[in-house]
Amino acid sequence: MLPTKAYAAPAANVPLEPFNFERREVGPHDVLIDIQFCGVCHSDLHQIRDEWGGSIFPMVPGHEIVGRITQVGAHVKNFKVGDLAGVGCMVDSCRTCPSCQEGLEQYCETTGMVGTYNSREIGSGAPTYGGYSSQIVVDEKYTLKVSEKLDLARVAPLLCAGITTYSPLRQWKVGPGHRVGVMGLGGLGHMAVKLAVAMGAEVTVLSTSPNKEADAKELGAHKFVVTKDDAQLKSVRNYFDFIINTVSAQLDLATYVNLLRRDGTMILLGVPTEAPHIHAFNLISNRRRIAGSLIGGIAETQEMLDFCAEHNIMSDIEIIDMKDINASYERMLKGDVKYRFVIDLATLNN
Repeated sequence: MLPTKAYAAPAANVPLEPFNFERREVGPHDVLIDIQFCGVCHSDLHQIRDEWGGSIFPMVPGHEIVGRITQVGAHVKNFKVGDLAGVGCMVDSCRTCPSCQEGLEQYCETTGMVGTYNSREIGSGAPTYGGYSSQIVVDEKYTLKVSEKLDLARVAPLLCAGITTYSPLRQWKVGPGHRVGVMGLGGLGHMAVKLAVAMGAEVTVLSTSPNKEADAKELGAHKFVVTKDDAQLKSVRNYFDFIINTVSAQLDLATYVNLLRRDGTMILLGVPTEAPHIHAFNLISNRRRIAGSLIGGIAETQEMLDFCAEHNIMSDIEIIDMKDINASYERMLKGDVKYRFVIDLATLNN
């Protein structure tokens, strides 16, 4: 077994603290990654507070992992010692169901995908521990190649925020000639702007905060609409082909669905605490659709990383020390981050 240092939540709503545990030995198809950076996702906060239920404690969060490979198993074919590598939101699935066979492991129909943390390994049932740690052992099939061209710390959030926004843009074949609205300019929203612009779409940020306009334009957005301004909102009624909704707060969906043109689609990425409501007439009157999307499969996540390397797309981040994680969670709750915290795991021993 491999002694590993980490930070963990010992119970729900308890601050994270230093935690030592053991990773499994490197198997014939595994790689061992020395973790250099791990992004801090808002879902980490939901999970350690057990807001979605079923949390497993002690919990080592983190599923936006990048680092360098230090050991490979005897049968590993696609990685070698010294390679940069990434691990996203999952580390296994059944591999045999129709979804897994189609490269859509995130929708595994048999066991469900095995989360990088707060999940259980297939077979042993042992809890999975995430990237707020010094190292991780992962099957090469669930390991991703990371380009040497990009700033590694800024790549980390691509493993969740990047693929969460890339996948629906690809699924709905967003490109030149499409008008895309992005609701919310946070960790997900700022990636949606960068990716949709790179795909050739006209991108408008829809925000309640007028002071975010300069940031939206700097990220590449072509337009900015203050949704509290009735005149601005009216100017984009029946306008968008797609709206990427990254907002997790409660809101009136009808207001935003009415911004879709005929046959337009709103794609839900945020998860409000209560189920949203909308009248059927808001949809049937213009054959509009509301859809949802999770992350991407392994192949699509690799495609996303390659796309980002080609277009020099990275997350905008603030690097933090491991010991500052609890204070950073408090800042996340206040929206005080642009746009993603990333932990420098070299500080784990400080």
